[in-house]
Amino acid sequence: MTTADLLTVPTPARRTNTTAIFIIGFLFFVFGFITWLNGSLIQFLKLVCQLQNDVEAFFVTTAFYMAYFFLAMPSSVILKRTGFKKGMALGLAVMAIGSVIFIPAAKERSFALFLTGLFIQGTGLALLQTASNPYISIIGPIESAAKRISIMGICNKIAGISSPLILSAVLLSNATELEKKIDATKIAADKEQLLNELAGRVITPYIILAVLLAIIAFLLLKSPLPEPEADKDDTTPLPNLTNKKSIWEFPHLVLGAICIFLYVGVEVMAGDAIGVYGKTMGMPLDVTKKFTAYTLAAMLVGYVIGIFTIPKIISQQTALKFSALLGIVFTIAVFATSGYTAILFIALLGLANALMWPAIWPLAIDKLGKFTKTGSALLVMGIAGGAIVPLLYATLKKDLPNHVAFFISVLPCYLYILYYSIKGHKQN
Repeated sequence: MTTADLLTVPTPARRTNTTAIFIIGFLFFVFGFITWLNGSLIQFLKLVCQLQNDVEAFFVTTAFYMAYFFLAMPSSVILKRTGFKKGMALGLAVMAIGSVIFIPAAKERSFALFLTGLFIQGTGLALLQTASNPYISIIGPIESAAKRISIMGICNKIAGISSPLILSAVLLSNATELEKKIDATKIAADKEQLLNELAGRVITPYIILAVLLAIIAFLLLKSPLPEPEADKDDTTPLPNLTNKKSIWEFPHLVLGAICIFLYVGVEVMAGDAIGVYGKTMGMPLDVTKKFTAYTLAAMLVGYVIGIFTIPKIISQQTALKFSALLGIVFTIAVFATSGYTAILFIALLGLANALMWPAIWPLAIDKLGKFTKTGSALLVMGIAGGAIVPLLYATLKKDLPNHVAFFISVLPCYLYILYYSIKGHKQN
């Protein structure tokens, strides 16, 4: 999640490389598949590990997304040494290791081990994304980079739609009936047996996932993926850099990092917390396990709209402003409704969120010059918002009505994003 500004690309490399786009598109599919499994895992692990409340259950997203906070800076150092292709392969290998840890975690029904596996998966994913996001920007003409990024987003969200449906079909098959059976079982040994059998469902899918990730890493190393040349820090003189000595002297960057933090927070709320929201309203687990896919479908629609409208019809800044307003409207609608209508509006937040990332990023790193690399890493650290905002919602939900907790957690985020789209990005 760095930028094309970090790299110098030979003129021939600026021609769109179809093979490279296909390979990177497949990688976006892979990390979309992994990322959006969390919505199903939250509900699955709460049942399997007999967690006491949703605060504990949301440690799933906390463990996963905090990896970005810790790996943002180290990833750029690793990529300097390994290069992009080897760095991506390393990220896949680390994700495979994280998947393997799910096996002993399932056998022991250890929530701590599950969280360890998720953190390691997030670590590999942070490295993979830090490499692949700028790569897709530089393998073709920079003028068409936004379109290529949108195509990658579609690959990511198609995976996001399919992954919770596939995993929930395996892990949470007949979930409502099984949940009632577990709750009704009074003999401890019998309950343990039921829970162990349920936990065992995760082993085969994650063995398959680990093997596939390892194979993909190997094939990536052997692929014809071209290696762009890493550049030294950009030292081009810029008027705004005359007296700048650190990234903290760029208000639009710092405000942009906060914006990324809050954006990822509401994205995870819409995608991963939607099932918990429905479950809190009394909806059966067999129904709520599919809700993440609805949010991702709405995001997919948003990406398609972006491909055809930006920048031909509207600018990225206007898209961000409109998206924030849409998020505010849908959040108020969630607060004012209940049942499946509220779930519909949470899913529609996916539509509001779809165009935010590609709009916030260029506004935040504009005119950073030699500070671009460090500034980009700061933005990557902002992805940790996915660890904090859902946890805030779960904490508030213990003492407040479900819809009030959601409203308090989400509305301020969209209000800030609206501020950044209008004024915050100009603070320099």
